[in-house]
Amino acid sequence: MGQGEIISINVGKPVQVQFNKKEVSTGIFKMPSDEPLFLSWLNFEGDGQADLVHHGGREKAVCVYPYEHYPYWERELDRALGHSAFGENLTTRGLLETEVCIGDIFQLGEAVVQVSQPRQPCFKLSVKYGAPDMPLKVQETGYTGFYFRVLQEGLVSKADGLQIIDRHSKAITVSYANQIMHRDKDNLEGIARILEVEELSDNWRKTLTKRLEGSETDTKERLTGER
Repeated sequence: MGQGEIISINVGKPVQVQFNKKEVSTGIFKMPSDEPLFLSWLNFEGDGQADLVHHGGREKAVCVYPYEHYPYWERELDRALGHSAFGENLTTRGLLETEVCIGDIFQLGEAVVQVSQPRQPCFKLSVKYGAPDMPLKVQETGYTGFYFRVLQEGLVSKADGLQIIDRHSKAITVSYANQIMHRDKDNLEGIARILEVEELSDNWRKTLTKRLEGSETDTKERLTGER
């Protein structure tokens, strides 16, 4: 893995929609941009997130999703999918969860970005597709995508691609982190390995540290939208 192709850069502001007989705000409905966009510490120009607990912020400034997974989800959902089908900012080719590692650094146009954590799918995917089990399916497949934090701001265009600058020495892949977080929860050695990565996001660090202490984070609200 060295070069990643950008299939689409996608941005959009939060909108209000109806879900389970209530109104929710979501930024999952993003649209491709053909123009170069400035990437700041927090997001791309023209982008926004509604739920700043699960999305956005310095450590989740850019959401990335591999285009290689689209055919699988088109079969699952029995429909064609346009770009940003998962509300991602970057639809990419060549950057799979099995290869990308927490802490890897990439050149992205004028910007420099670093992998901070896997994406944790939330109920907004159910909002978009009318499929209550969609977040859990994404989580269980490991086809989650991942987040970048921004190390250097700058202008980004689709033609720039993503060039690896530095591979993290701990080599904790997004796929491995997903496995420990969601499936192999009692693997204390695996948890410790992930926590050794200083570049891991604060959110994931808190969750895994709590698990080591015998406390599990409740995922119901994230997955279903219900408290």
